[in-house]
Amino acid sequence: MGEQERMVEAILFATAEPVTVKELNDRMPHGADAAEALVHLRKRYQGRGVNVTRVGDAWAIRTAPDLGFLMQKETVEIRKLSRAAIETLAIIAYHQPATRAEIEEIRGVSVSRGTVDQLLEMEWIRFGRRRMTPGRPVTFVVTQNFLDHFGLESARDLPGLKELRSAGLLENRLPLGEMPQMGEGDVDADEAAEEGQSELFED
Repeated sequence: MGEQERMVEAILFATAEPVTVKELNDRMPHGADAAEALVHLRKRYQGRGVNVTRVGDAWAIRTAPDLGFLMQKETVEIRKLSRAAIETLAIIAYHQPATRAEIEEIRGVSVSRGTVDQLLEMEWIRFGRRRMTPGRPVTFVVTQNFLDHFGLESARDLPGLKELRSAGLLENRLPLGEMPQMGEGDVDADEAAEEGQSELFED
């Protein structure tokens, strides 16, 4: 098992993207047990400068959360999510799988093509399964890249509304029991008007 731990450690260290147990087993010699090796390796890295971290259904070596400040570097921000995109992303994250209609119902404003395209291009959301309802609408779910970017093991680790408000990510006027329903004077409305309410998906 010690040798298998070394193999897993080497793969995780050399790979930028999180790696699944299946991918680890495929790279390792026949009969190796990557899952068990990960259990031991994760324990060995506890309290170290880097941790073996689960990201969705995959694994990666990441800087310990309390040492993240050492990696910070001031850069020029070249792209910023609109409020519409942030709200759409939050709704998908907390309500996934979510259809376009469900997102629009919560936000109270139509979702423009540009907003969804931006989140898809960033690979923070992806298409989920179609709902078995009339029209079979497509659903959206957050991706492993989203979880990795925000240091989450799964969507269940998302902060609660109180934490979001204390961090200044939600306005205090929002109701406690539900997700954001902003939309008055929203960027989305202007985008949708310019694009003639064009739809992104076809059945």
